[in-house]
Amino acid sequence: MINAILIRETGGADVLKYEQVELGQPKAGEARIRHEAVGLNFIDVYFRTGLYKAPQLPFIPGQEGAGTVVAVGEGVTNVKVGDRVAYTGAMGSYADERLIAADRLVKVPDNMDLRLAASMMLKGMTAYYLINLTYKVQKGDTILIHAAAGGVGQIAGQWAKHLGATVIGTAGSQEKIDLALSLGYDHVINYREDNFVEKVKEITGGKGLPVVYDSVGKDTFPASLQVLQPRGLFVSYGNASGPVPPFELALLNQYGSLYATRPTLGSYIATREELERAAQALFDVVASGAVQINVNQTYALRDAAQAQRDLEARKTTGTTILIP
Repeated sequence: MINAILIRETGGADVLKYEQVELGQPKAGEARIRHEAVGLNFIDVYFRTGLYKAPQLPFIPGQEGAGTVVAVGEGVTNVKVGDRVAYTGAMGSYADERLIAADRLVKVPDNMDLRLAASMMLKGMTAYYLINLTYKVQKGDTILIHAAAGGVGQIAGQWAKHLGATVIGTAGSQEKIDLALSLGYDHVINYREDNFVEKVKEITGGKGLPVVYDSVGKDTFPASLQVLQPRGLFVSYGNASGPVPPFELALLNQYGSLYATRPTLGSYIATREELERAAQALFDVVASGAVQINVNQTYALRDAAQAQRDLEARKTTGTTILIP
């Protein structure tokens, strides 16, 4: 028996139940890992509420974690018992131990703490694809990242700055503004007090931006379109305030022949080669010191409900982990 968080029905944080469940031995192609830590992400809330449909009920939530391989199934060659590993994009991390397809695991560098690795796989590889693939940030670009003090916002802001961009962020409190500025953001706008469209136009001299990264959703749309220059790219990768409402494609024409995309990490690490490339890029940029990962909140796994409440209330900054 292992300890895990189960969701038997979608709803509020109270549906997260700490229970004991059976866990079998790994089948062919699988590995069993013992978690050192589990990452907390907004996508966990989306599955809990039913915004994103889970494969079945009941289910164990969670998309990322890190730990040690304790058993492998037939045919597994990329990891062995005792290896330190991490992963993202595989539902079921809110547990002491789990089974997972072995080809979704990456080895954690010997000099990297497993708790750090657990905290950054989803957010860090999301930042990787956003600024390196969805739109390739170049030296001299000026970009906008909403929720600058959030997990992805902190990593993406530092990474874009490392690439030579001028980075504008938004945040909802002075504490979060100060945090983002301390991590290298050039400008951070208080979206609760200031009109971020007007502020961006002031900063850019009215030119607008080639790209805006928006994880907020409903509250920042369609204003995010208004900060873009002609043929600019609107990247919607989250819905912290609720989903972007349906809109007519003609709106993109109205604001200057804009492009819009709704990417997801799974599409960028679908193959083993893509997964390894993304993980290596993340490990390298963190090891270099160019990107600092801040694990600012730690909760016991049994307290996952409170952790999600705090995340939804925007009381958290940086990354958050659950400890089994």
